[in-house]
Amino acid sequence: MIKAGIIGATGYAGGELVRLLLAHPQVEIAWYGSRSFVDKKYADVYRNMFTLVDAACMDDNMEELADQADVIFTATPQGFCASLLGEGILSKAKVIDLSADFRIKDVAVYEKWYGIEHKAPKFIGEAVYGLCELNREAVKGARLVANPGCYPTCSVLSVYPLVKEGLIDPATLIIDAKSGTSGAGRGAKVDNLFCEVNENIKAYGVTTHRHTPEIEEQLSYAAGQAVALNFTPHLVPMNRGILVTAYASLRRDRGELPSYEKVREAYAKYYKDEKFVRVLNKDVCPETKWVEGSNYVDVNFRIDERTGRIIMMGAMDNLVKGAAGQAVQNMNLMFGFPESQALELVPMFP
Repeated sequence: MIKAGIIGATGYAGGELVRLLLAHPQVEIAWYGSRSFVDKKYADVYRNMFTLVDAACMDDNMEELADQADVIFTATPQGFCASLLGEGILSKAKVIDLSADFRIKDVAVYEKWYGIEHKAPKFIGEAVYGLCELNREAVKGARLVANPGCYPTCSVLSVYPLVKEGLIDPATLIIDAKSGTSGAGRGAKVDNLFCEVNENIKAYGVTTHRHTPEIEEQLSYAAGQAVALNFTPHLVPMNRGILVTAYASLRRDRGELPSYEKVREAYAKYYKDEKFVRVLNKDVCPETKWVEGSNYVDVNFRIDERTGRIIMMGAMDNLVKGAAGQAVQNMNLMFGFPESQALELVPMFP
C-alpha cells in the first residue's frame, strides 16, 4: 500500500485521478490539494464523492506533502510544478506532473511556446516522458514523470508506427484534432460557456497551439530527424473525447505504395501486445463514444491510392488516457504494480 497526494484535485483531471485511485487496491489518497477550496469538504466540491471521500481539501505545500506521500500528482497549470520542485521533494516522493513543465527537453522551446520562464530546468533532463507504450522501461526507474498532453497522446499513438517504420514522409504530416470541452479545464471562461460551445465547432490555437512542439519532439525521436508539422485543434460540444485525423504522403517503394497489409503489420509490430491501444478492424473508423470513460486508444488507417496519401485516425478519452488514466498507468509502472491495475475500465455507452 502506498500513499498518494494530488495537488489540483478539484480540476477535471484531478477529479478523475481521485475517481481512479479510489478503486486502486494498493493506493490510499492522503492529500486532496486545492488552493481554491482549502478546508472545504472534497465531497462538497464534487458531490459524486458523497460518502466516498470524507476528507477536506488541503493546500499546495509540496514539501509537506512529500513527507506524507510516496507519489505526488500535480494536476496544475503550467509553471506551478517547476516553481516548487526541488531535490528535497524528489528524494522523498516520486512526482507525476500532468502539466507541460517537463515534457519538452529544450527549455528555450518550452519558454517560447508557453510564454513563461522555466523555474526548474535542471530536472528537465531527468524527467521521463510518460507515454507508457513508448517509454515503459524508462518510466519504471523514474522519480519524475512528465505525463503527456491529451492531444499529443492521441496524435503520437495514431501515427507513431508509420513514422518509426519510415512508411510516411513526416514533412507532409498534418494533424487535425477535435476535443470535448473538459480539455479546456474547469476554470470559468467565456469561450467555454454553454451558449458559446453548444451547437458550435471551432478551430483554435491555429498554428500556435502549445501541444505542437510536444508532438513534433516525440515524432522527431521516432523519425530520427527533425519533424515539423501542422497541428490544428477544434473544440466540439461534448464533455469528453478526442478524435485525431492525420494525413501524410506515403513513401513509395519502386513506384508502388505500401500495401494495406504492410501498413497493418507496422501497427501490429508496436501495438499487438499493448492492452490500451486497440487497432480496429479494416475500414472501421475510431469514434469517441466507444472509448469514453476508459483508458483505451482506438486507432486505424485508410490508404487513399488516388492521392498517394494515408489517413491515420485515433480516438480516446481526454481525461482518462489523456490525463489521469495515463498518470495512474505511469504510477503502476513506477511502483511495480500491474500496469493495468485500476484501469481495466469498460468504455461507457450510451
